[in-house]
Amino acid sequence: MGNHDDQPERVWDEYQWERFLQQQDRKTEHYMELLEKYMDHPDRDQIIAREMGWSHLLDGAEEDWLEEADAQLASELGLEDEQTTPAESEEGGIGDFEMHPLYKASFALTVWIDQLFDELGDLQNHPAAVKLATQSAIASAKLAAALSDDDIDEIGMTIAYLKRALKAITNAMEAAVSLRSEVPLTKDRFAVLNNRLFQIRDGIITLMGDYRTEWRRRYGA
Repeated sequence: MGNHDDQPERVWDEYQWERFLQQQDRKTEHYMELLEKYMDHPDRDQIIAREMGWSHLLDGAEEDWLEEADAQLASELGLEDEQTTPAESEEGGIGDFEMHPLYKASFALTVWIDQLFDELGDLQNHPAAVKLATQSAIASAKLAAALSDDDIDEIGMTIAYLKRALKAITNAMEAAVSLRSEVPLTKDRFAVLNNRLFQIRDGIITLMGDYRTEWRRRYGA
């Protein structure tokens, strides 16, 4: 990735990757909005293909359309070469992020939060609880994306994803503070939650610093 049409020979920095990811976020959101809006429309497939600018799908077979549309969206998001088989994950490569201590801490946090909510009762409609769980999960997903490039070929992309993970974990920290004042969360449990969140936040900041140092070493900027 990074060798896009407008700059085929240049490695993208974190800011160029951030702009690219924002564009893809908007495209994904638009696709999901169209899918929800026209889900029951008899001409749903044709409408969505036209709105997304996928003219080559306009005459596709209806039963294959959604699969083709998902493949088209993945291609436009630059995800088509991120797929792997279970065997590849076991042998190394894209699955190696699962062994990174920061990702492991982030994933463990999502499990711990689920267990905590089970003990506290039904919190699925509680805004602070939903935000805490959602943002923690997003942070874990962004860390997975950031850490999946073992060769560090795209440092700019890695930093851009780390910035998104940092934003998500910061949002989770804010939600934790709100939750503490609204549900019967003991001082000890809140301390554990807070410590886990701070551990992940500090780890992300440290990792971003390491990658930025490597960027300057490689490219002198």
